[in-house]
Amino acid sequence: MDQKNDAPRWQPYLLLALANLFWAGNWVLGRALRDAFGPVTLNFWRWVVAALVLLPFALPQLAGRGALLRRNAGLLAALVITGVVLFQSLAYLGLRSTTTVNAVLLNCTLPLFMLLCSWGLERERATTGQVAGMLISFAGVVVILVRGELADLLKLRFHAGDAWILLAMPMWGIYSVLLKRWPRELWGTGFLLALALAGTPILLVGAAVESLGGMPTHITPAAVIGVAYTGLFASVGAFICWNRGVAAVGANAAGFSLPLLPAFGSVLAIVFLGEEVRTFHLVGIATILLGVFVATRPAARRP
Repeated sequence: MDQKNDAPRWQPYLLLALANLFWAGNWVLGRALRDAFGPVTLNFWRWVVAALVLLPFALPQLAGRGALLRRNAGLLAALVITGVVLFQSLAYLGLRSTTTVNAVLLNCTLPLFMLLCSWGLERERATTGQVAGMLISFAGVVVILVRGELADLLKLRFHAGDAWILLAMPMWGIYSVLLKRWPRELWGTGFLLALALAGTPILLVGAAVESLGGMPTHITPAAVIGVAYTGLFASVGAFICWNRGVAAVGANAAGFSLPLLPAFGSVLAIVFLGEEVRTFHLVGIATILLGVFVATRPAARRP
């Protein structure tokens, strides 16, 4: 009898679920560590840990790639600024004054911001369905931003933390669109190491500015463990799981796993941080997901 060497069909989906779980843990820790590190400082140590973990097995992939990196220096800089420096620093900044539940629910707007960034950078035309989906999702974002209080909307009164989280979303949209232009000769963990090595000096400057500005750092054993998690699991582990899952089932199928992030994040925030899911959260997330469905269904994707 022949022995099958193929991996079980469920394995790629388990990897995708793990990636979203690792990322959800990062959002919970970003909130939990808000008094231990400044947002840029936390992001700096996250990528230092990721670089140290990646160096032994990813550094050989960079050998002989100097010419490729120089040819694409501008693109690499844009990817580092948006994906490594700004996105997570803004997210950690927002988590200082908003709840993890709010933050992870606002993550559901990422597909819409990716559509907008594709139009802005690649001139990909938006269909009527995509525009309608964006407007519907925006209504869901507004519900979360004003905590379901119509009076706050009429007074244009929003919460600063939510605004920083929302500002982080187009940073990831720009990063994701620009990522398509990166040459496939340097990919995988080698590319991730290049991002980490290029991003940490910039983050070091930002962390120094935070320190000079009087933002305190409180290093405790729990804080060290939290930083280790963000570097090892949220950066390296999630990246590896996500890439292997996408390679096995394709990007479209993998995209259906993204709603797991707010689901995992909300549960973790309730269990570990004592946060609550309120009615406006449910209304907002339902509206956002409806908009994503309208914008990404096959009829809406046709040019």
